[in-house]
This record gives sequence, structure tokens and C-alpha cells, in this order.
Amino acid sequence: MSRLANKVALVIGGVGGIGGAISQMFASEGAQVYATSRKGGESSSETGSSGSIRVIQANAGEKADLQRVLGQIKSEQGRIDVLVINAGISEYAPLEDISEDHFDRTFGLNVRSLFFAAQGALDVMKAGGTIVLIGSIAGDIGTKGYGVYGATKAAVRSFARTWANELAPKDIRVNVVSPGPTDTAMMASASLEVRDALSSMIPLGRMGRPEEVAAAALFLASDESSFTTGAELAVDGGMAQV
Repeated sequence: MSRLANKVALVIGGVGGIGGAISQMFASEGAQVYATSRKGGESSSETGSSGSIRVIQANAGEKADLQRVLGQIKSEQGRIDVLVINAGISEYAPLEDISEDHFDRTFGLNVRSLFFAAQGALDVMKAGGTIVLIGSIAGDIGTKGYGVYGATKAAVRSFARTWANELAPKDIRVNVVSPGPTDTAMMASASLEVRDALSSMIPLGRMGRPEEVAAAALFLASDESSFTTGAELAVDGGMAQV
């Protein structure tokens, strides 16, 4: 039986890269997936396992857009079983070059929008629901030039601990998937030297694939992790673990 059969999932930032891989894998496991995209208009597609993906244009950084999406799902489905919050930005800026705009933009999308997405979804989630936050090992390590980004991901990890405690009486689980360097289109734009340098820091000797991160999200979204909450699952080839 499909692991997300008859489940309704919202993947914020669910088109392309890691978010797109999560949407595809969830749909292949039977979920009715709503995936937000800042750029694309509405579209839908079916999968061979009775799952589907519906893309909705929405800016994750705008609370009004988040409320519109949540309202649409509530009207059409009546509930959300799985919420994945993936939208985020990562921009290079060492301490001496950090501007107010860089700080506010990064925290605005990576933390503020994540907070209000989770808060808003509570009105639509029922007992047995799961929230999967996409963090990063950057929240645990000090990468030069990415201090603001790392701080936002540390905040994500902190929220997960608190929300897991607060939402346990409602039977809603909250967990984090923290990827390391992952071979997405964004990473493909980096120079070969940068990619090789990153790979050399990973015990498994290569960058991750989006579907490997998606598999971790699937585990935390499914009943296979029914006794797991407040946890962080690193998908980093051991980079920040050993």
C-alpha cells in the first residue's frame, strides 16, 4: 500500500530542486499534493499511483498568499495531513558586508514565512498530522559568508523542538530534514572548484541527490515515523556528523 494514500499534503516551495522532488515522491506514494511556486501559474498532474500534484502560484514570503493557499485547500479538501515547508534563500555575505536588506530578506523568508505557514496550517490540520521543516546542516556549522543563513536554519531547528512539544497533545508531529550540499540546479551554477571542494568535505565523497532528501521527508511524513517528533534527520553524507 502507498505510504501516503488518501493524504493531503502541502509543500511550500514545492516546485524544482528539493521541494519538487518531495512533491513528486509524495504524489508517487498516493498523496494529493498542493505545491506552491512563486513563479509558476496553476497547473495539475496525475501520477500512476492515484496521487496528484497541483501547483499554485504563491509567494511564501507573503502572509496573504499563504492564507489564500490554506483557505483554498480547506475549501477543496477540508484538511491538511502533511505540511512541508521548504521555501528559503541562501545568499553569500560575510559579517562586514551584511546589509539590513540581506538580513531582513533572509530571515523574512526562511523564518518569518515558515512561522506563519505553520501557524496558519493548524486551523486545517487534524490529529495525526505531520509537519516537516526543511532545515540545513548550516544551522550546526559555521560556514564563512553564510552566517545569516545558518542562523535562520538554527531557528528552524529550535522551532521544531518547541512545536513538537506544544503540538503533541493535538497528535501533530513536527520534525526537521537537514540536507547538506545537494545536487540541485542552484548548486549546478557553482564552479567545478566549489563543487569539488564541497564533495571533498563529505565522507561519502559526493553531494546528495534531491530524491535522497525527499526520501527522508517521506519517512517523517508517513506513519513509519509515528513515534518520532522533535527530531532532526541529517541528509548530508556525514558532512556535519563525523
